[in-house]
Amino acid sequence: MPRTTLGPTSAPAPTPASAPTRTRPGPPWAALGGYAATRLLGLVALAVAAAVMDKDGLHRLKGRWDAVWYSRIAEHGYGHEVTLPNGDVHSDLAFFPLFPALERAVSAVLPVDVATAGLLVSWAASLAAAWGIYAVGAQVAGRRAGVVLAVLWGAYPTAFVQSMAYTETLFTALAAWSVLAVLRGRWILAGALSVFAGLTRPTAAALIAAIGVTALVTVVRERRLRAPVVAGALLAPLGWLAYIVYVGVRQGSATAYFDVQAAWGNSIDGGVALARFIAGLPWPAALGLCAALGLLGWLVVLCVRQRQPLPLLVYTVAVVVISLVGAAYFGSRPRLMMPAFGLLLPPAVALARLRTRTAGPVLGALALASAVYGAFTLLGSGPP
Repeated sequence: MPRTTLGPTSAPAPTPASAPTRTRPGPPWAALGGYAATRLLGLVALAVAAAVMDKDGLHRLKGRWDAVWYSRIAEHGYGHEVTLPNGDVHSDLAFFPLFPALERAVSAVLPVDVATAGLLVSWAASLAAAWGIYAVGAQVAGRRAGVVLAVLWGAYPTAFVQSMAYTETLFTALAAWSVLAVLRGRWILAGALSVFAGLTRPTAAALIAAIGVTALVTVVRERRLRAPVVAGALLAPLGWLAYIVYVGVRQGSATAYFDVQAAWGNSIDGGVALARFIAGLPWPAALGLCAALGLLGWLVVLCVRQRQPLPLLVYTVAVVVISLVGAAYFGSRPRLMMPAFGLLLPPAVALARLRTRTAGPVLGALALASAVYGAFTLLGSGPP
């Protein structure tokens, strides 16, 4: 397969250390419209399937699974635990505070309950995420590729989570705009956005690594310490660290947060649990899963060969690695990798080079497949 690079019609790629560039992506309306249409299709599919199956589709979006934990934190603060039949204790301290804080704030301003407020926060954040993803894609590979990238993110296989009262959209929005800030040399803004990302999801470690590595490479390349670069790198981990410290102080143990996560089955084991999961599957399923992991690896290779800017590449690879090396239930891993939007840039560039009459039906088919899969997953076993 020929080497995948940012094509001749694309905007020039920034230097590996993300030197500032004056390129601006232009109005986001096509990207936001395409993304919104994709997610609206998912909601329509859910409504139709729910009516046919006589189930409450809206309740699946805001009133089950992790959404219940966030709503409870928003209403009552931290301190709730559930003891499972096997003796394991699930604590709400596993959930980071920014999303429930926003739920509580919105419900205080608008005449809605916290669960509905969670949906409003998630939906608003999804548009901010699509805009940020478009802006990154447009800056790196051109406006058309940016539009396709935003739509592809909306058609991701587990994109139905983007319509739920979950944290994926909020985190991805903060991460995308933080990466864009680094690409534009706005280090303090990048660090500040990373602070909020660190209060949203533990995956913020990937964003912190991206800012830190890029800052280090920038310092080495320029052979001098610039105050904004240092300030951005030092700011980046503060939100994540603040919550880890909060849990430690509250529980009286320096490792309390990691102990809480381990009780949920989310400890880091270097991929051992994943290997055991594959080994325990029937061989056809194991081969299919290995093929999916092979595709994931190939996308990472394409990102490298595409010469993506360093902050985007480090962030993408780090999200993938974090998602794979934990002992969490395997079914949740596609959802955990969804914020790694850089994985979709190689196919976005390829589709952007096609005529609209070809690319349009491809994107439409992907959106429809994602919508159908999302509807029946939500009305069935639910999001892993």
